[in-house]
Amino acid sequence: MLQPFVIGLGRAGSGLHLRVLAQAREVAPGLFADGPVVACDPDVRRHRPDVTLVDSIGAAAASLDPHRTVVHVCTPPQGRAGLLAELAEHGFRRVIAEKPLATSLEELAAIETIRDRHDMDIAVVSHWLESRLTEHLIGLVARGGLRSVTFDQDKPRFTRSCATTGHPTAFDVELPHSLGVVLRLAGAAELAEAECADMRVADTVLPRLGSARLVLDHAGGVRSEIRSDLTAPIRRRRISLELDSGTVVGHYPIGADDDHAQLEINGRRVVFRDDALTRWMVRAYVHHHRPAGEHGTFDLHADIIRLLTAAKERTLAHAR
Repeated sequence: MLQPFVIGLGRAGSGLHLRVLAQAREVAPGLFADGPVVACDPDVRRHRPDVTLVDSIGAAAASLDPHRTVVHVCTPPQGRAGLLAELAEHGFRRVIAEKPLATSLEELAAIETIRDRHDMDIAVVSHWLESRLTEHLIGLVARGGLRSVTFDQDKPRFTRSCATTGHPTAFDVELPHSLGVVLRLAGAAELAEAECADMRVADTVLPRLGSARLVLDHAGGVRSEIRSDLTAPIRRRRISLELDSGTVVGHYPIGADDDHAQLEINGRRVVFRDDALTRWMVRAYVHHHRPAGEHGTFDLHADIIRLLTAAKERTLAHAR
C-alpha cells in the first residue's frame, strides 16, 4: 500500500487532490496506506485538521518510507525542477505532478535531467484522457474520417489571476488539458497559428492572461483549433469533431459540483457520469503500486509544453 504526500495545499492540492484521494480510497482501498494524508505547505492559513502536516520534505522523508510514498506536486509550475531535485535527494521516486509540468523548455529540460538521473517515475495529471467522453470520441475517430477538431475552454478567472502568479499566460491555465485530448485524437502536430490577449479588470491589466488561441496542423492532415477565454461570463468545456459521417459535440463536466458529461452525435444527445479525475487517480496509483515502465503522461506533456512554448514565443514576437 502507498502513502500519499501532498505538497501544496492551494486549490489543486486541497480542492482537488485531497478530495479525489478520499474518493479514490473508497473505490480502491487496497492501494492506500491506512491513516491520513501527509501534507506540506508553508502557508499556515491553508492547514487542515484532516491531514498530517510536516514542515519540510526532509521531515516527511524522516517519518515516511520514500519508496512506499507517492508525492503529489501541487505547487505552481514555475520552479518545479528545484522541488523535484529536493524530492529526489530525499529518496522519493513516485510522483504525481499537476499540469502544466513546466512553463518553459529550459524548465522541462531540467526536469527531464532530474527524472533520468534519479530514475523518477512522474505521472502528470491528465484525467481528461481517462474521461468516458474522451473514450467515446476516440472510438468515433477510430472509425475514420476525422476532418477537424475545435475545443473551447472558457471560464471567468479574474480573482485567481489577480491574486496569483503561478501561471504566466493564458496558454498555461486550461490548454494543457484540451491540448492533450486533441493530440490523443488527431496525433502529432505542428503549430500553425497562435494568439494571446491581456486580461483587463477595472484599472488593472494582466498581460497575456485574458485569452489564448492556437491552431495546429496534425501529421494526418487534420487541423485543430483550441481556444480559451479566461474573461468569459460562463464556464464551458466544449469539443467539436467534424467527421465524414457528421458532427460530434462533447461537453466535459465543468466543475466538482456536477460530474456529468454530454455527447451530441448529429443532434442526438446523451448524458452520463464522468468522474475522470478519480478514475485517473486510481489508475495512477495502480501504476505506482506495480510500475511497468514509465507512466505514459510525461512524454505527452513534454510535447504539450513544446507546442505551448512555440505558441507563446510566436505571440510575443507578434507583440513586439
